[in-house]
Amino acid sequence: MASLPALATDRLTLRPLAGEDGAALHAAFSDPGVMKYWSGGPHETVEQTLAYAAENAAGEPYATWAITEDGGEALGWVTLGRARQGVAEIGFILRRDRWGRGYAGEAAQAVLAHGFAEMGLHRVFADIDPDNAASIGVVVRLGFRLEGRLRQAWKTHIGLRDSLIYGLLKDEYRT
Repeated sequence: MASLPALATDRLTLRPLAGEDGAALHAAFSDPGVMKYWSGGPHETVEQTLAYAAENAAGEPYATWAITEDGGEALGWVTLGRARQGVAEIGFILRRDRWGRGYAGEAAQAVLAHGFAEMGLHRVFADIDPDNAASIGVVVRLGFRLEGRLRQAWKTHIGLRDSLIYGLLKDEYRT
């Protein structure tokens, strides 16, 4: 994957994720509340989060940006995982102390704009646990539509879980 550009919003700077961001991101990835609906459970060690961040920073199939307020410390991330040509899955995570400020939606909006305009995407989807009301709210506010439910699609640390699939097409996207 080509080098990712930094993306700016009114309040945030999104920069390419680096493996060393795992140290700052451990606050999110070790928090049971933040990780409740993630596909894996809370991380037990900083080394585990460093390895996970390095994997996601490596490029294909992930384009992952660190969410920062000023280009510095990673507060979370937003990712576009390439599913196939022109199609990507969006995902995001944010430290609990930054919840409720609209950061996840603001960061996702910037990444969607880049994905549709610069990466040649025609479709972006989100795979969300049905009980994850906060993430559902983010994607609905961005214009995603509920497309379906996959029963017992994930075996996670909290058991077998359904997935709700939300989709957004390029011609439906509003900046």
